[in-house]
This record gives sequence, C-alpha cells and structure tokens, in this order.
Amino acid sequence: MPEDTKLPAEAQTAWDAYQLMGKSKAEYFGLLQEIDQKYKQGGSPSIAENLQLEKLLNAHSEKVTAFNEAMQAVTDKESRELLLKKLMGDASPPGMH
Repeated sequence: MPEDTKLPAEAQTAWDAYQLMGKSKAEYFGLLQEIDQKYKQGGSPSIAENLQLEKLLNAHSEKVTAFNEAMQAVTDKESRELLLKKLMGDASPPGMH
C-alpha cells in the first residue's frame, strides 16, 4: 500500500494509535535493554530505574488498549481492509515495503 494512500477517519485513528503503540514499546524495551547492559556484570536496577520501567510499561499498556479500541471502531469492511494492508506492510522486514 503506497505511503500516501489516505485512510478513512476511523482507520486513520487506528493507524495513529498503532504508531503510538510501537513508539511506547520501543521506549520500554530500549530502557530495559539499557538497564540489562548496565547490570550485566552484576548489581541490580535502582528504585528509580524500576519505577521508570513501570511507568513506561503502564504507558505502553494504555497505548495497546487505545489501539484495540480504535481497531474495534473500524467497522466498515473496506476501511478495515485498507488499514490491515497498511499494518501488514508496516510489519514487513525493512526494505520490503
């Protein structure tokens, strides 16, 4: 699906929610990886680091809920198909879309 294909409003809302969900996932796993590398040789995360992880995980959970709700709102078959094609294209390996 070409990047410039305009989605209907409900599908665009779901696409935007999907993008935000991906961003929050990357933020959470980025910090988790940072902490893992930092303490690979021993030690454990600080209370502040654990609280930040918890905050990021909660934010991601909210984004997942928003995405699921937005997907349920896309009831038009054609709009849903356009959205699913765009989502599947986004899930392709880099360079494949």
